[in-house]
Order: sequence, then C-alpha cells, then structure tokens
Amino acid sequence: MKIGVDYYPEQIDSRMWKSDAEEMAKIGVKAVRLGVSAWDAFEPRESEFYMKWFDEIVELFAHYKIEIIMCIPIDKPPTWFFEKYPESIRTSASWRRNRNGKHDHVCINSADYRRYALRLTENLIRRYGKNSYISAWQVMNTPEAYACCCENCAEGFRKWLMNKYENIEAVNSVFVGNAISGRYSEIKEIHPPAFYRRAWRNPAHTLEFLRFESESASEFLREITMTIKRECPSAKVTSNLDLDSDYPDIYKLYDFMDFASCKNYPSVRTDSEGNAENSNAFRLDLMRGAKQKNFYVMEEISGAEDIMSPSLKPGMLQGYSLQAFAHGADTVIHSRWRSSCFGEDMFRQGIIDHDNIKGRRFNEFTELCQTASKLSAVTGTSIESEVAVMYSYDSDKAFEIQPPSENFSYMGQLRSFHDAFSHFGANVDVVSSKADLSRYKVVIVPSLYVHDNKASESIYRYVINGGTLIMTGRSGVKDEYNNCTSSVLPSAYRELIGADVTDYDAVGNDTATIKDFSGKTYECSQWCDILTLTTAKTYAEYDDGFNKCCPAVTMNRYCGGVAYYVGTVCEKSFYEDLVGNVMMQTGIPKLKDLPDGVEVTTRTNGRDEYIFFFNNSGRYVTIPLPKAMFSMIESKGKSELELRPFAMDIVRK
Repeated sequence: MKIGVDYYPEQIDSRMWKSDAEEMAKIGVKAVRLGVSAWDAFEPRESEFYMKWFDEIVELFAHYKIEIIMCIPIDKPPTWFFEKYPESIRTSASWRRNRNGKHDHVCINSADYRRYALRLTENLIRRYGKNSYISAWQVMNTPEAYACCCENCAEGFRKWLMNKYENIEAVNSVFVGNAISGRYSEIKEIHPPAFYRRAWRNPAHTLEFLRFESESASEFLREITMTIKRECPSAKVTSNLDLDSDYPDIYKLYDFMDFASCKNYPSVRTDSEGNAENSNAFRLDLMRGAKQKNFYVMEEISGAEDIMSPSLKPGMLQGYSLQAFAHGADTVIHSRWRSSCFGEDMFRQGIIDHDNIKGRRFNEFTELCQTASKLSAVTGTSIESEVAVMYSYDSDKAFEIQPPSENFSYMGQLRSFHDAFSHFGANVDVVSSKADLSRYKVVIVPSLYVHDNKASESIYRYVINGGTLIMTGRSGVKDEYNNCTSSVLPSAYRELIGADVTDYDAVGNDTATIKDFSGKTYECSQWCDILTLTTAKTYAEYDDGFNKCCPAVTMNRYCGGVAYYVGTVCEKSFYEDLVGNVMMQTGIPKLKDLPDGVEVTTRTNGRDEYIFFFNNSGRYVTIPLPKAMFSMIESKGKSELELRPFAMDIVRK
C-alpha cells in the first residue's frame, strides 16, 4: 500500500528539488509521478530534445529510493506544434478550433499529432526504459472520446463505417431504415452528428460516432503501449482516466494495459449536519472492474481544486485515500506536492502551499504516510465479491443521447443498487456486459437499454444455473444499433422476468407511490413501467394514479434461479429493503445497524481478511464489533471502533 505525489520539477526552482525529495523520503512517500505535462520541457522546439534536466531529477529520486511513475505527456502538445499543424486542434460542433487551451485540445485522429506523439514516446522509453526505479509508465493523462468534428475525424469515421458495414446500403439500413428522408447516396455525405442540434441527432448515427471516437482513443493508446513494450517488454503500462470527462469504453481501453488508473476527486461539500454529499465508492469499484483486479489512483484530491472550491475538511485528505485502498487501490498518488505559482492550476492546492509553510494538509498527509506504512500485511490482498452490478458502455451512451425522462440517470441506477448493498457491508464488483457472472450470488443489471447478444446469453445462463438477477426498467428497448426494437418490452428478457411492459409513463420529477408485498410504501419518480404478469408474481404495485394496483416490481422463478424486475426509480429506503431481502434469500452476510455514512469493505489474501470501516460523515460514530479484533491502525485489539469524522480503521478478522 503506497502513498505518492505528483511532482512538476519543470515548474519548480531546481534549487528546491533536493530538499523536496529529502522531505518526501523523510515522511514516507513511496512513489512520485513525473512528466505529466512536460512535453514542451522535453521538446521546447521541434526536434530539439532536452532531457538532461530530467536525468537529474530521476537520479535524485532514485537516490532516495522513491519509485517513479513515468508519464508520456502526449495529451497536451507544445504551442509550436499547433502553430505548425493547426488542423490538429479539436473542432467543436460549431466548426470552431480552440486555440491553446487549458487541457486536452488535440484531435486524437490527427496523423501529424500521432506521429509526433509516437516520436516523443520512443525518445522517452529509449532513454529511461531500463531505469529500475521507474515502476510504471502512464500513457496520456485523462484520455477522452471527445466528439471532434474536424475533417480528420469525419474521414476517419467514414472509413470506420465502411470497414464495419462494407457498403452505403448497409449503413442506410442501420441509420435510416425505412424513414422517408435522410438516406445517403455516398459515404462522403456522412458527417459527425455533433454538427446537428441535439434533438435532431439520429440515435444510431450518434452512438456509432461515439463508438468510433472511443475505439480511436483505445487504438491510438494501444500503439503507444506497444511502442513502450517493444523497447521494454517488462514495462508496466497504464493510463489515467477521468470519469467526469468523455471517457472511452474503459474495458477496451485497459484491455491491452497492465492495470487501470484513475483520478479520484470526491466531493468535499457537506450538508447542514456536516455529512458528505455523496461517496466515491461506486466510482472506485467501477475502476477496479475495468480489469477486475486492483488499480492505482493517479490523482488523489489534496485540497481545493481551484479558487471557487471549498477546502478539504479535517480528516478528508487521509480518509479518502484510505477509502481508495478499501476499494482495491494499491497505490494512491496525491494530486501535487506543491501548489503551482503559475498557470491555470495555480489555485489547485498541493500538499504544500505557495508560501512553503507546512500546514494542516501537510500534517495530515504525513499522518497518512505513517498509516500506510502500517498496512504491509494488507499488501497483496484483493476484493472478493458475491454481488456484481453490470455496466454497459453502450447503454450509458444511449441514455445520454436520448434521456428517457428528466433526471432519469443510467449511472444513478447503478449507484442506487451499489449503495444499498454497501449499506450492509457487502463487497460489490462493477463488471462489464461481457463478464463471467457465474461466481456471483446476485447480479444487478440496470437498464440494459442497448441489446447485447453476449450479455443476453450470459444473463439467461446465469439465472438458469441458479443465480439471482435484478433488472430494471428500460431494458431491451434498443437493438445493438440504438434503434428501437419492435418486440413487446423488455423484448429479449420477457421470458426471464415473466412479465410484459404494456405501457409506461415518463413521470420525470413528478412523484408516485408504490406499495410492496408487506404493505410498506415508497416514493418513486422519473419512470413508471406498467406491467402485465405472465409467470411472475407482484413484489410491489403502484398505490396511486391511473396505474394504481398495477405491478411495479416483480419476482419470477426461472429454471434454477430468480429474476426480479424493478419498473420504476425509487427512494433510497426501497433499494435497501429490497437488497436486504435478497441478501437474506441468497445467504450473503449482512451487517446490521451500521451508522449512516459508514462504509465497510473487506480485502483478503485467501487466508486472512482485513475489514475497512470508513466514517464518510461529519459525526463521531461508535461501531460495536461481534468480537474483539486487531486494529491495523492502532496496533491493538478492540471490541468496538470509535471513528472521528472521515476517519478509517482497519481490523483483521
């Protein structure tokens, strides 16, 4: 379990390098990420590579035995590059090319850009590939599947379509079907759909373009990765993903890399009682699922993100790093060692502020490094789950293209079920639609909007063999091309759930009420499927409105398993009650009476189990343990845990 920092030597007076490295080694920093934004420092003028300054910094950290994560900084080329190749600048839907901007502004499909990025990669790997202190290579920072409308992307999209469909008639069949207008006579007539107003965009056309941009990013980073591997076959390669941007399909992106990495900037805002607005636990589990193994956090929040952001509350800096460990991170790199005095990030706080005074964040970071040093026994452990939530990149994007109703969120549904299981201390995997489901006792499949043959076969096989499935509304609505099916919904899953969707109501922010089999009522909103039973039984029904007494949630026994269908979107307590019943039926252990805001996760090496208790709230909490356990943090036995706000304790079971 390693704690590290981002370091930008090109932005810092070289006279401070040695004292910084010495201070890092003193407090227990184990890794440093270098080169994140240094392309113009490596190549200040075209073809003039200047790396002696970097040799010095690499040797310095090696001297202090701090391992290096080496970045290939290809996401932001130098200004001279854009002056020479302005057609490499991303183009917006209004055909505007942004000039040298804050972050990523290069077109991933520009041949000139790719050529220069590969050349920089070759220079860096040949110079530093055999350095034993470089433990990993990060290719690009926050890769995106941005909907660029330049001619590079337009022509690339046309070639991609012809490779996939072979002729224009097949493209028309998918994009237009039997519509009266809009057919294409030649492939050159097809443009990126972002040109059009959102309401006018063809959903099939748009999803295919997003797939193209995602595959373009993955294919390019594969080329960069293979360049590194050719020179240094043992190199460990990753890329740092930002789940708030137009990220590519995470499963394809990391398929050829050694491990996944991500940014981790939890919301630091709190409610009137001082409790965290939400948790980043779901996102961390999503990243662990990218390769279904442990991952790195390459950028961990260290303070205010900019001048308009609130400060970290006491305990958050340490607590959110330990939360990442709890969900499968092996290394956590804090956003930066020093706050920058220059550029657009000058108010993004580092561990040390502009005045060079070591304040509250530095002290808390030092404590974090000391805490991490106590967790050597946890190194090499992983997370084993009995519950999986399925994530579909295509369905996620299809929801963005055509939101079914106001505030009806695809990701929101995944998070609701994830949070409900986490409330009872269950580990949860977030897996792809291609994942093997056989090892899970419960699988959640929210809104599988876009049909996927492999996913459908896997889901049926899972239930037939005794699994417990929970599906939700808006499943089976679209075919693989993002066109509506002509089948009764939920189309491919009708037999499995034992009910038909005979009507639906996109209620948006309006609310309704459902009543479950025990008579308990819950508020619902956003979407209401009206169901007619075939072989299923009613689990909950609508309790008001024109659909009063109609089934809203069903349960169907199918072959050896059980399939639930939730046809609406409910308040938090419904998911907790449903999940609690399902855990009882499937024999998944359930922790009871956890204080609100407390998250429990377990990591294991197959012999010992280490239970992480994280208080993601602004209150002091006390948690009784079923028996005395050894605290890894305090190195003593405990029969109960007392946690201050945003604190964590880890006990060995």
